[in-house]
Amino acid sequence: MRAFVRFRKIGDGAEERYVAWFEPDHFIAERNADFFVRRFAGMRWTILTPHASADWDGERLAIGPGASKRDAPAEDNAETLWRTYFENIFNPARLKVKAMQKEMPKKYWRNLPEASLIPDLIAGADRAATAMIARMPTSPAPRHAKVKAKHWPSPEPADVVEPESTDIPALREEASGCRRCPLWRDATQTVFGEGPENADVVFVGEQPGDQEDLAGKPFVGPAGKVFDSILDQAEIDRRKVYVTNAVKHFKFEPRGKRRIHSKPNAGEIRACRWWLDKELDIIKPNLAVALGATAAQSLLGKTVPITRMRGDVIQREDGLRVFVTIHPSFILRIREHEDKEAERERFLTDMRKVKQLMAA
Repeated sequence: MRAFVRFRKIGDGAEERYVAWFEPDHFIAERNADFFVRRFAGMRWTILTPHASADWDGERLAIGPGASKRDAPAEDNAETLWRTYFENIFNPARLKVKAMQKEMPKKYWRNLPEASLIPDLIAGADRAATAMIARMPTSPAPRHAKVKAKHWPSPEPADVVEPESTDIPALREEASGCRRCPLWRDATQTVFGEGPENADVVFVGEQPGDQEDLAGKPFVGPAGKVFDSILDQAEIDRRKVYVTNAVKHFKFEPRGKRRIHSKPNAGEIRACRWWLDKELDIIKPNLAVALGATAAQSLLGKTVPITRMRGDVIQREDGLRVFVTIHPSFILRIREHEDKEAERERFLTDMRKVKQLMAA
């Protein structure tokens, strides 16, 4: 129940609430209700099951009589986004059908919006995996072919010195020798932020990609081109904003001659926040834009649900406003043209909100 409940939004504003339908094999709705209170304390929700219903109004939990599936709301807009996300994080090269069905039993599929995609994703897995392997190879850092990461010594505490720079060029120079986490071992170079020191807004991405690692500049790859194009449409001059990443070294898994992006972990994000905090101290922006979950985690110091908090502005204890949205690379991973264009429009809407916040 805790893994396979899917809420659907009904109402807006003061009337907004979320309703889910679930069919457990046992009488567990009341036993699990406290978990959902803790997990979704900030939203009003109802879980309907055939035997009992749990309702949370933000202050009080009530257990009521059972319901039928027709009492649950129809599909909402969030499910289209969720299916798009599920389809684009599906990795055909790692597909193990039996293991997947063990973790996601078929008896629950009828109530999961993403389940309708699974048969086609399984059927096309071999073809998709072949296409992944056939893509253009990239060149790893020269040192990667010579020495495996485990042979490098870990940095001693004495190697980690707090930066004293008071301007971005000097800070960038100090970061070029960063040894705060092991990612420097295989990356070609540190990829530091770029932009004016008096920028009103700082855009924070996840980490450099393959092309950024080779060029030494942030947001110059495919996602960077999408980012630039949408900023231009939103009438935001990239030359007047500061662009950086939460993590300054490219983290990847080698696959032959290719380097496959690997998500930074919490320790790597925490270690590199050292540099991001210094960038923010020097620039003192009015607004920071978190492009994706890793950026939001670095800026806010905790994980946040991007889908639910997208478009929100969160004020930190130091007064900095943080606008939460997706990373533009998410748009590139969408396969269907209509879905890709719809997500592009949503990101453009987000950037227009950023434009308004910059003027506030």
